Amino acid sequence: MAQSEIDAIRALLGAKPRPVGWEERRRRIDEVGSVWPVADDIKLETVDLDGVPGEWSIAPASDPSRVLMFFHGGGYCSGSILSHRRMVTEAGRAGAARTLAVGYRLAPEHPFPAACDDAMAAWRRLLKDGYAAKRIAVGGDSAGGGLTLALAGELKRAGEELPGCLWLASPWTDLTMSGATLLSKSAIDPLIHKEYLEELAHAYLPEGMDRKDPRVSPLNGDLNGLPPTLIQVGSAETLLDDSTRFASAAGAADVCVTLEVWPHMIHAWPMWNARLEPGRRALASAGAFIRRWL
Repeated sequence: MAQSEIDAIRALLGAKPRPVGWEERRRRIDEVGSVWPVADDIKLETVDLDGVPGEWSIAPASDPSRVLMFFHGGGYCSGSILSHRRMVTEAGRAGAARTLAVGYRLAPEHPFPAACDDAMAAWRRLLKDGYAAKRIAVGGDSAGGGLTLALAGELKRAGEELPGCLWLASPWTDLTMSGATLLSKSAIDPLIHKEYLEELAHAYLPEGMDRKDPRVSPLNGDLNGLPPTLIQVGSAETLLDDSTRFASAAGAADVCVTLEVWPHMIHAWPMWNARLEPGRRALASAGAFIRRWL
């Protein structure tokens, strides 16, 4: 059943030609990400996070004192609160926490460090509103996973209190694109290929910036002291090595890290949890992790 379901998602993603141009790409990810809307029992609330747009959500029986702050994927150039709404809200249900989806600014109109600045602004707003750092999980998929780690790294360098835990789904941790699976998995990954990542990195990074900078390639950062971290990645992803190498580096730095490699799954597969049983199971696992550490 899982194999037929992932084949159906592959068909959905390949139903139209790959979009060209930033606006068309943004419309496409919003379109495929919102094919299945949020559940009827989810309560949504738009919020202004000191200039950064956000959206609260909460499922029945969730603990409103616990927060999952989530950064969407899209290569820092696309993706939105809308595209990831189903994934975020169901992750909150699984973790019995309210969620805060953050609509950070996108490149190329707003290159680095705009997304990082917005992530920090959202974090500081949560603390200002009285949420305890240890009761906040921070997570994201793809570039949102990289942004999660960038935020944690900045807090650590500043000597500030860190989130209770981190959740990384198919994270992009290495903008130098040195992972071997970028080539070895290229034929089976329907979404992410090296040429596309190069285009995204060029749009996101200012001219002359070192791609090894840990603020954009957290694989190269000092990982000591990071909070407990869950990494989930599909075996059919070109970015598989971005997860496995990060997990190895984090483990070597004495971080409590859990790596899950999901057979046959594609990039950010929990987005399609409404029709993909492994997507629901992945969110259930992430929810259990969040409940454990918050």
